[in-house]
Parts: sequence; structure tokens; C-alpha cells
Amino acid sequence: MKSVRAFRGATQLTSDDSSQMRVAVGELLDAIFKANSLGNEDLISMLFTATPDLKCEFPAVGARVFGITDVPLICASEIDVAGALPRTVRVLIHAESELERKAVTHIYLGGAAVLRPDLGANSTADPNTKK
Repeated sequence: MKSVRAFRGATQLTSDDSSQMRVAVGELLDAIFKANSLGNEDLISMLFTATPDLKCEFPAVGARVFGITDVPLICASEIDVAGALPRTVRVLIHAESELERKAVTHIYLGGAAVLRPDLGANSTADPNTKK
């Protein structure tokens, strides 16, 4: 039976560039979809955030280019915290899935992998540590 699940992910751009934003968001969504066997028909909504140093494009444009055209999307600015990872896009996807909550795979690509080392394949972080 399908239930509503939340799928998280992030990626880091190397520069504030519209083309790079579109590609990076598409790669992130593709990885999340593949890792969790999601399709467009499963989607409910997506929330994107971008760090304040990204002004080139809304991350949702990348999702539309990726082919998500009939799902509510919203973009927001990430809190400007000193020392935070720059040029970072995060996504929270709400979707229907048959996966148990503990089986959901969250994806952190490129430089954003440092945000959740506990989710990496070679992690030595304590999985009980909250981030």
C-alpha cells in the first residue's frame, strides 16, 4: 500500500550559473527518483531552497526542464548561516511510495555530501547523530 513519504537531497553548484542550476537540479532529481523507484505519477509536491549566493535561476526551473510540469513546486531562500556550505540547492519531495520510511534513500551529490556524511556509503558518522 502506498503512503506519503518525504525524500530529501542536496547538491552544490560550482558557480552561480543558470545552465549549471538546471543540470544540477536534473541530476539530483534523477538520482532521487532512481534510488527510490519514483515516477512523476507518484509526486505530490516539491520544496526547493537555495543558499542566498544563488541568484541565477529558481531551482524549480531545473525541475520543469527535467519534465516535472504538473506538480506544485516552490522555492525559498535558505537561512544565511555563517559558515554554511555555499551555492547549495536542497529539495524536499513529497510523494506516494510503497517504501517503508526506513527504506527511503536521501541523496546528497557533489560537495553537498558533506551535509550528511552519515548517509554516505563509506560513512563513519554515528547514525544516531541528528543534523
